[in-house]
Order: sequence, then structure tokens, then C-alpha cells
Amino acid sequence: MGMGIQLVYASKYILFSVITFLLLQATSTLGKPRDQTVRVICGKELEHNTTAYVPNFFGSMEKVRQQIGTSGFGTAGTGTGPDASYGLAQCHGDLSSLECVLCHSQARTMLPQCFPFNGGRAFIDGCFLRFENYSFFDEYKGPEDTAICGNFTQNDPNYRQAAKEAVMQVVDGAPDNRGFAKARMAVAGMANESAAYALGQCWRSLNRSSCSTCLQIASASMLRCLPRSEARALNTGCFMRYSNTDFLNQDIKNSSRGGGMRTELIVSVLSSVVVLIIGLAIGTYIWKRRYIQKKRKGGSTDVKKLAKTLQDSNLEFKYSTLEKATNNFSLDNKIGQGGFGSVYKGTLSDGREIAVKRFFFDNRHRAADFYNEVNMISSVEHKNLVRLLGCSCSGPESLLVYEFLPNKSLDRFIFDTSNSRALDWDKRYNIITGTVEGLIYLHENSKFKIIHRDIKASNILLDQKHQAKIADFGLARSFQDSKSHISTAVAGTLYVFS
Repeated sequence: MGMGIQLVYASKYILFSVITFLLLQATSTLGKPRDQTVRVICGKELEHNTTAYVPNFFGSMEKVRQQIGTSGFGTAGTGTGPDASYGLAQCHGDLSSLECVLCHSQARTMLPQCFPFNGGRAFIDGCFLRFENYSFFDEYKGPEDTAICGNFTQNDPNYRQAAKEAVMQVVDGAPDNRGFAKARMAVAGMANESAAYALGQCWRSLNRSSCSTCLQIASASMLRCLPRSEARALNTGCFMRYSNTDFLNQDIKNSSRGGGMRTELIVSVLSSVVVLIIGLAIGTYIWKRRYIQKKRKGGSTDVKKLAKTLQDSNLEFKYSTLEKATNNFSLDNKIGQGGFGSVYKGTLSDGREIAVKRFFFDNRHRAADFYNEVNMISSVEHKNLVRLLGCSCSGPESLLVYEFLPNKSLDRFIFDTSNSRALDWDKRYNIITGTVEGLIYLHENSKFKIIHRDIKASNILLDQKHQAKIADFGLARSFQDSKSHISTAVAGTLYVFS
């Protein structure tokens, strides 16, 4: 996704830089928006149909956004079946409408990063956002429920007692107060008005009984963090927190809303722009993925057609025949190693000696190389080109079958002091001219113009009379008559041929 991800993060940073500026310029008295991200939990199931799911997801997200600014809570559902998208957002009860919008804007930029999974939860210190492909609004517990303990320890037993009392006060009060409660409990025996602060928020979609149960489970999990000075409980149906630092806001006053209306509108618009950019990034990713898949599908179809043609022709060898001829590809019969596999000497049942090229590949690029070589070699015939006898493409691996050349490759002679004596100047001259004649034929063949692109000593084989034969067409490129045969692309082996 590359560039798309960069756009997402860049947009998010721009958004919150502007938000910070607006907060500094705001004339109304604001509390703490508590827009710090606590944790983002993505689902484990991939989306079913991207074309249907993505519009449903952003549709539900927009419906939730429209509700959150006015009531601090919102739910929505768009679509049906596995591609549906259901969303829920909840701001904590001590956030003003502007503070709620600021917090929700942060959550909106985080959750789309869960794509391509079809669900996710964003826990922010002041709000919560969740999306799934099913209706989850009455869920209050689940396997993802967890507590996050702070990094610092408060060993004073009086603080531990105060924290417990504050938390239990929240558990008792929230179910009867629209799911929200906060508490401050002074720490006995400590100066500077030290206290323990606690907050609990159930999602408004839960009934009183479910909210109470969720808070009890969350508080028990969170209090295990003591004597840590701070902890949070991230549960399916509620959020809880205690701390020795005052993170709570004062009670919401209606008069604070009017002064922030303009700021709230700007933040809402900016967050929508960020989500739009995220949507464009995801759309770009989807388009690229489909383009690649379509291209691969087309290549796969061509390969399958060519494989069928080979199987119907007299070029096809049974895999078992070649396995037997090479003594199950015994190392004793291995006579060479190429870029795409190994070469083995084999003997057929009629006594003919053959060379079997054994390919090892696990992707379509290598498969295309194999069929390209078969197609190239089977279409040309010349005394200075290695003759293809056949192939096997129906077994567990792909094999090419060539005529066997007992003197193997040229590099075994010119790079070996003892073997080089076997090539006098007449033989060397014949090898040079034979190689040139083979290349001229490839370049000027009336049917195809073929550029080998990997000429080197190891790809020039020698027969019994040391006549040159060009081998290894795996990287060959063919050109129609109307196309130039000049290529500036680098392929094959970096090699000085002289």
C-alpha cells in the first residue's frame, strides 16, 4: 500500500496539528479531550467482498459521526450478510460535545488501519469506536477483554485502599447514571491533597444489568494491577480507569458548547477529509491488487494453454519415464547446475542418452520461464542449437529433455588448465564460428527474432566433435518482424564473453 499508508499518517498529523492550534485559539474553557490512543484491536477475519464491504464501512462510519457530535453516542448498520458493517461510538460522560468530537476524530483515523480485516476496536482515553460485520451492540464481554497496567508503582497501602474505594464507587453508580460515573477518593495520611481518581463508562446500547456485569468484570481485572499507580480496563461493553493523577473533567456546562461550535465544525470537517484520504488510499490498494490479480490470471491462462498444447504433442514425456532414466535423479547422474535448476544425464529404455533439466520454482514467473524455453526451442532448429527432445509438465515438477552432449559445456575447457589443451586453435575457431552462426540464426530466423540474453561459456555445449551448440533459452526473448530486436534490458548473468 506504500504511498497510501504515508498519506494516511501525513493526513493524521496535519489534522491534529490543526486541532492543537484551534484548541489554543479557542475562547471557551475546555476540559481534557483525552485523545491519547490506548490500544487498537483489529479483528481476525478478512473482509469477504472488498467492493461491497468498503462502501458499507465508510457509510456506517459517517452515520456514526453525525450522531456523536450531538449526543456523544452513535450506532449504525449498513449492508447485509458478510459484507455488512455495524458501528458504535461512545464518548465518556465528562466530555463536552467539542471534546467528544476531538476524541472521536482521533478514533476515526485509527480504525480504518485494520483493513482488510472486517472488524476492529479503538480505545481512546476519552472515547471508544468499534466496527464489525455483525450486530454486536448488546455484547458486554468477550475474549479480547484485557487490563493495561501502568509503569509506576504506588506502594502506600492507603493509596491502594483509596483506589479500590473509588473504583467500587464507580461500579455502583454508573448503571443508574446512563452508564457513566467518576469518583475522587482522598488518600488518608498523605499531604498535597493526594487522591485516587476513577472513571467508568458503559456503552449506552447495554441495559442496566449488562452494564453492571461489565463494570464488575472490568474492575476486578483492573484492580489486579495494584500497587501500580494507574490502570485501564478495555472491555467489550465498557471502559474503566483509575489513576493517582487527576484526568477527570469537570461537570459539563451547557454554556461551554456555544463558544466551541465553530471549532467543532472545523474539526469535524477535517476529520472527514482525513477519513476520505484513508478511503482513497484503500481504494488505490484495492485497484492495484485487482490489477495484479487480473494480470496474473491472464498469465496463468496463457501458461495453461501452452501446457495443454505440449501434453497433446509428441514432445511430452511421462515423469516416471524420466525419473527412471536418471535413477531417481541420482547425484551420480548430475552433470550441471543452472540458474533455474540442475541437469542430469539419463538413459531411456531404448538406450538413447538424454540430458534432463530439472526446474525448481514455486511461482508463476518461473513457470513462465519454463514454458517460454519450451516454446522457443521447439520452434527453431539449427546445427548449432541444442535439440529439444521433449518435456514433462504433468508431474510434481517441470522437466526439459535435451540431446545429450558428452563434452558438456565450453567453460569446462577454457577455464581448466588440463582440459584446455584438448582445444587446439582449429577447434576453438570452429566453436567461435559455430556460436556466431547459431546466434545469427536466432536473430534472423524467418519465424521469430530471438535474443538469447544469457550467452556465456556455460551455455555453449560441445558435441562429440567439439561442435558448438547454444543452450539454455530460459531467458530468451522473441520479437515479431515489425519489432526492433534491440534491447537495453539487463538479463541473465553479468559475464564477459571473449
